[in-house]
Amino acid sequence: MKTFVGKIRITDLFTPLILTSDECFIALLKFFETMEMQKDFFIYQAQTTQFAAGFEVEKAEGSYIYGTDGRRYLDFVAGVSANTLGHSHPKVVNAIKEQADKYLHVMVYGEYAQEKPVELCKLLAEATPDPLEVTYLVNSGAEAIDGSLKLAKRYTGREEIISFKNSYHGNTHGALSVSGNEYHKREFRPLLPMISFIEFNNENEFDKITEKTACVIMETIQGAAGFLVPADDYLVRLKKRCEEVGALLILDEIQPGFGRTGKLFSFEHFGIVPDILVMGKGMGGGVPVGAFMSSEKIMKSLSHSPKLGHITTFGGNPLIAAASHATLKEVLESGLMEETDGKEKLFRELLVHPKIKNINGKGLMLAVNLGSPEYTLEVAKKCMEKGLIVFWQLYRNEYLRISPPLTISADEIREGCRIILDILNED
Repeated sequence: MKTFVGKIRITDLFTPLILTSDECFIALLKFFETMEMQKDFFIYQAQTTQFAAGFEVEKAEGSYIYGTDGRRYLDFVAGVSANTLGHSHPKVVNAIKEQADKYLHVMVYGEYAQEKPVELCKLLAEATPDPLEVTYLVNSGAEAIDGSLKLAKRYTGREEIISFKNSYHGNTHGALSVSGNEYHKREFRPLLPMISFIEFNNENEFDKITEKTACVIMETIQGAAGFLVPADDYLVRLKKRCEEVGALLILDEIQPGFGRTGKLFSFEHFGIVPDILVMGKGMGGGVPVGAFMSSEKIMKSLSHSPKLGHITTFGGNPLIAAASHATLKEVLESGLMEETDGKEKLFRELLVHPKIKNINGKGLMLAVNLGSPEYTLEVAKKCMEKGLIVFWQLYRNEYLRISPPLTISADEIREGCRIILDILNED
C-alpha cells in the first residue's frame, strides 16, 4: 500500500474563502489537481534524493519560472547552467516548431544528411579554433564524456586515463569512473580500471602523465568542487606535458561552455586548445544534448576497426539540433558574451557581506561561500520562499550556486542579490 504525505501550505486551504463562488470552485479544482500531481510525482517518478522539493511548474519564460501556486520565481540557476538564453527563448522555440513541422527522427546517427545537425556542426567548426573541426552529436554531457574516453583510447591505442581529484563528469559508468569523489562512486564499483587522479592546479603531479597515458580529462573550470578556475599558465603547462608524452587532452566544457564565462568556451581564456572538447547543458537552450569535438584525423578513428566505434540512435536528432543551432547562433550574434564580464562584476559588487567568505568562478558561473552546508541549504530554502531560485554545489555544499541565464538583466541581478542579502541580514 503506497502512502503520501503532501507538502501543502495551510494558507492554501483558506484562499477560496475570500473568492466568489465561481472563483472558489476553480481555485479548489486547481488546488486538488495540484495535490494529485505532486502525489503522483513522489509515487511514480524515480527520485534522485530523499528530499526532492516537488515544486510544481506552470510555465517558464525569460528569467522566471512560474509555479502552480500563482507566484513567479527569479531563476539564478538556469536548469543548472542549461538554459543559456533563459526560458522559452522565442528563437529556440520557433526553431523547434519549424523542424517539428518537417520531420523528427528518421535514422540512426551518422547515416542520413539532415539540415539542422549539419548546420550545427558546421557552425561549431567555424566558431572554434583549429584543429577542432568535426563534432559527434549525442544525447547528454555524460554520454559525450564516455564517447570522448573511447575516442582517446581508440586513437592512441593506450588504456590509462588521468583525471582530477574532486572532478565531476557525469553519472554514466564511464563518466562516473573519471569523476574524483569517492563518496559518489563507492556503491557502484567496480568501475573502469586504470584511472589515476591528480590534484587540480598542482604541477608537481604532472609526472604521473606518461607514455602509457591515453588521455588527461579535466573540467576547464571545476564545477561540483565550487567553480575552481585554473591558475595562471596551468593549462598551458598541462597541455605541454600531454604533448611531450603523446597523451590527448580532453577538456570538459559541459558547464562553462556556450558563453557562460564570456567566451564561447572557457579554454579560450587560457591560451590552449584541447585535443578533444566535450560540451552539453547550455548547448541546447533547454533541450537534452551533448557532443564531443576533435580534429578530423582523431575523430575518423571511430569509423573503422571496428566500424560503429561509437553509435547512438537519437544523437543528432533534428529537433534537438535545430534548438542547439538557434542557441549557438544567438550566443554568437547577440552580444551576450560581451556582457558577461559586466554582469559578473555587478554580482561581485552587490554580494558583499560578512557572511560571504569568498566567491569562486568566472562570468555567470559563480559559487558563493556561506561557510557551512547547513547554512547554505537554509539560505537556499529561504530564497525560494521569497521568490528566488538558487542551488548549491554537489561536492561543496557550503557554496551557493549562481548560474543564471546569459540573458539576465542588471535589474534582475539587483533584485536577486537584494533577496540574498536580506536573508543574510536576518540573523
